[in-house]
Amino acid sequence: MSANLPSATLEVSKQRWQSVRFTTIVLALLMLVAPASRAQPAAPSVQQAAPAKPASPQYTPVEGDYIAHDFHFKSGETLPELRLHYRTVGTPTRDANGRVSNAVLILHATGGWGGNFLAPQFAGVLYGPGQLLDITHYYIIMPDNIGHGQSSKPSDGIHAHFPQYEYDDMVAAQHELVEKGLGVNHLRLIMGTSMGCMHSWIWGETYPDFMDALMPLACLPVQIAGRNRLWRQMLMDGIRQDPDWQNGDYIAEPRAGLAIAADMLLIAGSAPLPMQESLPTRDVADRWLQDVMNRQMATLDANDLLYAVNASRNYDPSAGLGKISVPVMFVNSADDFVNPPDLGIAEREIQKVKTGKFVLIPASDQTHGHGTHTWATLWQQYLKELLDESQPPPAAVK
Repeated sequence: MSANLPSATLEVSKQRWQSVRFTTIVLALLMLVAPASRAQPAAPSVQQAAPAKPASPQYTPVEGDYIAHDFHFKSGETLPELRLHYRTVGTPTRDANGRVSNAVLILHATGGWGGNFLAPQFAGVLYGPGQLLDITHYYIIMPDNIGHGQSSKPSDGIHAHFPQYEYDDMVAAQHELVEKGLGVNHLRLIMGTSMGCMHSWIWGETYPDFMDALMPLACLPVQIAGRNRLWRQMLMDGIRQDPDWQNGDYIAEPRAGLAIAADMLLIAGSAPLPMQESLPTRDVADRWLQDVMNRQMATLDANDLLYAVNASRNYDPSAGLGKISVPVMFVNSADDFVNPPDLGIAEREIQKVKTGKFVLIPASDQTHGHGTHTWATLWQQYLKELLDESQPPPAAVK
């Protein structure tokens, strides 16, 4: 079933320019942009809104790397060492049976990184005292996925000889990180945005007893087809058909191909209402576009982006949705170019989930297109509903 969000009371005055700036491009490199920044390997993704200012001290994470040895990919390729970077805030607690009872795994979008979830519009709404994911009560895990941030990726050195990873590989690596790297044997909640949203569905089908609840934000639980597939394919073709790409063994970035890719990402991540408000004239829009393109071209790596976009090629959880046994709160926004509500897919597919609810947030001057997934004020009431519904029975805590 679906529900609509009542009018919210977000403050969107002078920050609108900044929010559009990030939400559109950096968001533009949204669900598909693997901006493995050459100059800044762990730089904020161009997909999710990056922090507008440094994370406040109370949310300073513990960071580390887990090395998965002899990691096997579905393609048949292997890596002797797969590095998975992660951030955590809070402390895990265990019940009398030794099961971790308060861990929350939050999964970023294409081109993102775990640090996206320290942004004020996310952490500032959820992690503080008395808030829904208060870090004095919850243990938050924010990994950099394969091909992203400070985890292993093509631009580390082997370029197009890096294994052709896909979403199932990314979820398998997340599971190994959580269970073997962090010693967490159960998750209270899995949340994911965009690509992470799609990963959430895979988690629910592959490890159905590992979590108490799922909250997918900004995706669809079906094969990527139609317009969503077309713009991704056009982006990849733009890179591959640039002679300077040299089959992935380039020395200098293939700028023409990257420019095509950045254009596609910008449109896919756009939010019409806030952009019209912040870019009200031709000259303002042109200046903004030039600034955005300059920044994106300085940080994108062609292979990292190509791999990240291509990772969605075999995604299709639709046939297995009935395997999901935990409560699901599935949230999209009506102004999402990538997952347009007109298709009716979300309403249809949620019927396959045993305990599932779909919420469509109406477009407004407070939503951010596809990037609405990171603005927690807009959907926190549904997170509360999910946490209440999925609350496990009381158990003694060690």
